[in-house]
Amino acid sequence: MLGRQRSGSVLCPSCGALVGVNDDACLICGRRRPGLFGFAALLRQTGDDMGFLGLVLGGCGALFIATLAASHEIGAGGLLSLLSPTGGTLVRFGATGAIPVYELGRWWTVFSCAWLHGGLVHILFNMMAARDLIPAVAHLYGPARTIVIYTAAGALGALLSSSLGEFAVFLPVRLQGSQVSIGASGAIFGLIGALAYYARRGGSRMLGEYVWRWAITGLIMGVAMPGIDNWGHIGGFVGGYLVSRWLDPLLPERGDHVIAAVCCLVASAAAVAASLLVGLPGLT
Repeated sequence: MLGRQRSGSVLCPSCGALVGVNDDACLICGRRRPGLFGFAALLRQTGDDMGFLGLVLGGCGALFIATLAASHEIGAGGLLSLLSPTGGTLVRFGATGAIPVYELGRWWTVFSCAWLHGGLVHILFNMMAARDLIPAVAHLYGPARTIVIYTAAGALGALLSSSLGEFAVFLPVRLQGSQVSIGASGAIFGLIGALAYYARRGGSRMLGEYVWRWAITGLIMGVAMPGIDNWGHIGGFVGGYLVSRWLDPLLPERGDHVIAAVCCLVASAAAVAASLLVGLPGLT
């Protein structure tokens, strides 16, 4: 049944208590409109993440196809450059880094870069990681807080990498930030950071060991492989961990978390739109 539920009971999306579909607030956790205006059952069918994974997969996939279509040539050399859009096209769609943020003044790209990818292998690896991590984090934090963590971690990782790329020129090249950066890996490392904080907060030693192995392995691979934005990964992990402390996964998800999640999605979409509308100097 795909219509709106007008009577009966549903599970509160924050605390899991049984509430009336038309209740103004949950008696257990206080969440406003726990019946989600009668669409709770329909949204529950999308899983614990309430469709966020599908949005990430679909949004990243659509933008990847769009950047390929807009490129005057498509990379087809080695494995890492297979089906890669041109650098100028990626910057035009919202790539971040020292050049876009500090030299071109495109500060909003810290929100758009996580939705862009530089090649077929790049997007496949990131989307496989998102497919594993988004449902897991949503199960522990709730869908709204997952969106906030994902967006904030991606933006903080991008800001750190861009800033070090601009101001840390005294460091060895491999330790500097990025001049141009794209990809969801900073946001994905933020999800790993969120799981690390949950393991510490909830006292799960097994989960903590698993998550830290994953994080350390990812960082080692990033250092070993050329062209990886390691500061974006580190900033994303730290950002996800700190944002998770603020959100506190052991407390129920609240209505203001939903508002924050909507703001994050709007900011991401607006950042891509702004990148395309503003354009680049010298280009029409």
